[in-house]
Amino acid sequence: MAAESARARTLTHADPARVSLQTALEALADPVRRSILRDLAAHDDWTRACGTFDLPVTKATASHHFAVLRSAGLIEQRDEGARRLNRLRRAEFDAAFPGLLAAVLDHAED
Repeated sequence: MAAESARARTLTHADPARVSLQTALEALADPVRRSILRDLAAHDDWTRACGTFDLPVTKATASHHFAVLRSAGLIEQRDEGARRLNRLRRAEFDAAFPGLLAAVLDHAED
């Protein structure tokens, strides 16, 4: 239980309204991060755990990508037992950057 609490405390989520356009664009520029976002957009909130994504990177690199997406206000994560679940913060991000996420998600896959 204490390990889970310590792990959960490491999660920081940026408010998309406080994220700079530069930070948002840098997060969206990476093809691995765009694939994570597309995958999340295709599923219900809180149904995708980090380990269930088919990514062409190591576990440590995947963790970095998830952290970048959190710090840009694009995703929210929560721990449920040993799993870290994700949701796309579409409404919040759209309020801060209207149309940007839709343009990225609608663009042909990389």
